[in-house]
Amino acid sequence: MKIKSRILAEADITRIIRRISHQIIEKNKGVDNLVLLGIRTRGWPLARRIAQCIESFEGQSVPVGELDVTLYRDDIEHKPHQFADQPLQLPFPVQGKVVVLVDDVLYTGRTVRAAMDAVIDLGRPRAIQLAVLVDRGHRELPIRADFVGKNVPTSTNETIQVKLTETDGSDEVLIAEK
Repeated sequence: MKIKSRILAEADITRIIRRISHQIIEKNKGVDNLVLLGIRTRGWPLARRIAQCIESFEGQSVPVGELDVTLYRDDIEHKPHQFADQPLQLPFPVQGKVVVLVDDVLYTGRTVRAAMDAVIDLGRPRAIQLAVLVDRGHRELPIRADFVGKNVPTSTNETIQVKLTETDGSDEVLIAEK
């Protein structure tokens, strides 16, 4: 893949996480009954960062969990996956909670659909909201993010590469050609 441009640097990502954290607090009128679920792989560190910001703003911690949606994907027969040995579990209930799903890139919407199916298998939340670092368009399902860091219209021959310190050693978002 050929890198075309860097669209977000470390400072931009930090600013976006702070803004999304404030928006989550405002939309939900605080953080009571709020939980964050980061979609594996890069949604998980983003969710932890958002939770840290929320705690610094509100003085109250928000439960954060990691959500592996592999078994809920609709393209599972087309991609080789390593399956988890254990069924989906979280260290807290989602029943009656406002669940904020967090992911790095929103593209077709299929990962988010899989995440919603996984959450509903764990209980009946009061609401499910979606926070993404980048929305690149090209939806195949009627899914929209509640909180978006940056809208980046892309062509189908481009890809968005998110790099986070926790998974990749640095923070940046790149556009590359396939």
